[in-house]
Amino acid sequence: MVRRQKGNSSMMHKDLEVYKASMVLVKMVYELCKELPKEEIYGLTSQMKRAILSVPSNIAEGNERKSLKELNNFLNIALGSLIELETQLEMAWMLQFSNDEVRQNSIGEQLQKTKRLLIGLIKSVQTKV
Repeated sequence: MVRRQKGNSSMMHKDLEVYKASMVLVKMVYELCKELPKEEIYGLTSQMKRAILSVPSNIAEGNERKSLKELNNFLNIALGSLIELETQLEMAWMLQFSNDEVRQNSIGEQLQKTKRLLIGLIKSVQTKV
């Protein structure tokens, strides 16, 4: 949980469980993207990378902002990016760009864990805004 006193954050973003979970997801998505068809490099691959990079980036930036209102805004942007990624992964599976069910399940579980943590943090911040 992020606690603030007059604009100073008492917890570094790197210490947040949601940040750590999102960084694991970054690695997983990048590994998956290496295996997507080359013709998707400017399409789905690019979109997935942008979406996942946005999640920990917005968590970090929001945590360093001066107000809970700003933090809440950045966390909601991160959640939107996570939902975009979820949709893009669904497209990749539907188009059978990866048939590795173990990888699909692993990425799906990590995404859901990250989403639960992020929603929990958002709810916690919103009660203080």
